[in-house]
Parts: sequence; structure tokens; C-alpha cells
Amino acid sequence: MDWRTVQFDWNRARAFLVTAEEGSLSAAARALGMAQPTLGRQVDALETELGVTLFERVGRRLVLTEAGERLLDQARVMGEAASRMSLAASGQSQVLAGRVCVTATEAFSVWVLPDIVAGLHAEHPGIQIELEASSERRDLLRREADIAIRNVRPEHPDLIAKKIGDMSGHLYAASTYLERLGRPQQLAQLGEAEFVTLGRPEQMIAFLGQLGLELTAANVPFITESHIVSWELVRRGLGIGVMMEAVGARDPTVERAAPQMQPIPFPVWLVTHRELHTSRRVRVVFDRLAEALAELTD
Repeated sequence: MDWRTVQFDWNRARAFLVTAEEGSLSAAARALGMAQPTLGRQVDALETELGVTLFERVGRRLVLTEAGERLLDQARVMGEAASRMSLAASGQSQVLAGRVCVTATEAFSVWVLPDIVAGLHAEHPGIQIELEASSERRDLLRREADIAIRNVRPEHPDLIAKKIGDMSGHLYAASTYLERLGRPQQLAQLGEAEFVTLGRPEQMIAFLGQLGLELTAANVPFITESHIVSWELVRRGLGIGVMMEAVGARDPTVERAAPQMQPIPFPVWLVTHRELHTSRRVRVVFDRLAEALAELTD
């Protein structure tokens, strides 16, 4: 290969790739953790080095030119290769120090993981734990996180997944709200109740419908994407919501809304990349999470 023909560096190609995928310089700068002007200069420098225009500005958006479209696939191949190289290098590390990023839902991150992380830090103070609290799935193949706690099994062959077990969930409501409802015991008695839902209300309506409770959109006046907000609305007596038993059973302000109802199972999977699983610090965190979470599952 004639290396003299390579006229650009990877940092500039990465700036182009992330800008194209994020759709704007500001979003790309946030994704890369750099200043927007710096990112803009890298994209400009790449255009100058290649002798092409990669983006056109349409209103507030950046749109790929025809040349940019042609080069994007090549940049993606480079990005995937860089990710694989980073994963392979990280997997060789046998040092019990450094950063390990764990991604989980808000509910897990706020009410389950702090005690586990405290124990990890006491045992291995050199390991820095970054908690990514999000309901969106982070891409482990692209190193957006090192370990993920998920409720479904991943399908990609490069991911290692271990089912820890099933956690139990229930419908909960504030004691004051249940008093107003007359303290129903069966699910069928909640037809006049109001519910707090995470995400689309149709999903909760359909799920409870399968269990025999017919609801309409009028039963779900409160919708949020945040576990924290949802649980606080429940605790304040605004309606009924779903929560893990490990959280609900410890909160004196709430009770199970239908005590005779069977628990709602939540599968718990621990996931990491095959390459990272050979990293000593990632393996230590993975194993400690598996051990601690197993104590909370059925």
C-alpha cells in the first residue's frame, strides 16, 4: 500500500462520520465530547484535504452532498474497524483500574445499582464506574457502554449475555389513592382507576387487557419517559404504576394496588462484548453485578 496517497487522518474522518449520523454539528460535538467549533474545523479540514464538499446547510440542518453520500459508507467501515481495534485492545487489559461504563434503565440506576456500586468501589477503588441511566439501548458493539443490564436477550453473536433471573414487578399506588378507590383486591376492580405509564399508553392498556382488565386512554392521564417521574407521580397519589418489587416493597408510602394479582416477571440479562469479557476489570464488574442482581431475582 502506498501510504503517501492517504491524505487525511482518522480524527477528521470520525468528525465527518459522527456529524453525518447525528445530523448536526452540535449533536455530533455532544456525542464526541468536544467543542462545536473544533469539530467544525475538523470537518472543514477534511473537505479541504479531499477536495470535495461533504455537507450542504439546509435551514438549520446539515445535508450530505452526493460526494458525502458516497464517502459515508467508507467512513462507516473505518469507524467499525476502529471500534473493533479498541475493543480488542481493551479486552487484553489485565489491570484492575480504569473506567467501566454500565448502562441500565433509570429505575435500576437509581434504586438498584448504588448499593452494588458502593460495594464494588470498596473492593476495587481503582475501577471507575460510569453509570449511563437511559431507557434507550446503548450500542455495546460501538463501545457506547461496556456492560448493559437489559430485559431482553440480545441476538448479536459478538455479545455475551447471561440471564440472571426474573425480577418481580407489581402494580403500586399510594395508600391514600387506594383508600379513595376502596382498596380493591383484584385486578378486575381497577376498571375505574387512573394509571401512570412509561412510554406509549397503548402498551400498558394492551398488557393489562391480556390479564383481563379492560382500559381505555381515559384511564391513562399521565405519560412520561422517565422512571423517576413515573414513580414520583405514583407516590404522590396521582394513579397506579408498575414498579419492581425490590423498590416498591421498601417504600412505606405505597402499596400493591391489586394484592391478589400474580407478579409481573421482568427478565434480567447482563450483556457485554465478547472482546471486553476478557478484560480483567470488565470481568470483575460483570461478575459482581451478576452476583448482586441474582440476590434480587426469583
